[in-house]
Amino acid sequence: MTGTSAGALYEPEIDLFFRPEMALEKDPRENESRSPSKPGRFVAHVAGLPLGSHLRRVPFEPLRPDDFLIAHEPAYVEGFFAGREPHASANGLAWSREFATTVRYTNGSLVAAVAAALERPARIALSPTSGFHHAAPEGGSAFCTFSGQVIAALRVFRAGGARGAWIDLDGHFGNSIEDSRAFRPELDAAIPAWAHINPAGRHRAYLKDLAARLEVLGGHVLAGAIDYVGFAHGADSHEWDDLGVQCTTAEWIEASRLVYGAIHRWSHALGRPLPLVLSLFGGYREDDPDSVLELHAADVSIALSTLAGLDVEHVPRVARRQR
Repeated sequence: MTGTSAGALYEPEIDLFFRPEMALEKDPRENESRSPSKPGRFVAHVAGLPLGSHLRRVPFEPLRPDDFLIAHEPAYVEGFFAGREPHASANGLAWSREFATTVRYTNGSLVAAVAAALERPARIALSPTSGFHHAAPEGGSAFCTFSGQVIAALRVFRAGGARGAWIDLDGHFGNSIEDSRAFRPELDAAIPAWAHINPAGRHRAYLKDLAARLEVLGGHVLAGAIDYVGFAHGADSHEWDDLGVQCTTAEWIEASRLVYGAIHRWSHALGRPLPLVLSLFGGYREDDPDSVLELHAADVSIALSTLAGLDVEHVPRVARRQR
């Protein structure tokens, strides 16, 4: 299928904000998370799937070191890019000049994706990135270097007053937004507290909590209080992930359907497509890294199927982890 189905509000192509410079060709042995190489591995993985033909690469520029000051303290920004400790390894990853360069591109990807979604609401924007949501103003943490969500949100808020919501289904609470509110009080308007969703619980309780939080967010969306939605379905909320506990494969897929189903309903109620930005976030399988990529591919395929009416849904092949 090459066009949208009758009544679909979103276009059948996704804007993909990927450049090879945003991914290390090979992670050092110290980087057990594999996060620095994930953007490149994901793009290569989906290229052979039906989904891949609906991704259109869009050029973008990397952030400059000074651009990170919007969300981080100068000592941390300067220390990280200079490779000085304790800032260089605060994220728990092996530092190198090459890695520091990828961080400029991954954050630039998310910044560009948010801006593009607002400019072209009918086209989903995809930033195939991770390594953001545990970073704080004063330093990185847990495989995260800079808080890309905060940087992107503050930039579009300052530029035109755009207010966003972030649905974070990574397996771990995304503290970067909450930890940045005191540092940048305007973040309370750029991403209101009720617009930052991190579900609690496991299995059916997790899905019930997600549905309840989406219901609350939906009321604000329909009242005109939100201008765009960011969604990151981290694969580390899968129960077979090295760090995950929340969902079976079926429940993980159901979570995707809950989110995209809500966005579909909100868009039709508004009579226009709600600007949507996708990111990847976590996912850690030392035994089978492709299982992580399979889940991410399934999520993006559900976005296109639900919102653009395309027959591209991908059934993920997730290997059972040997515990």
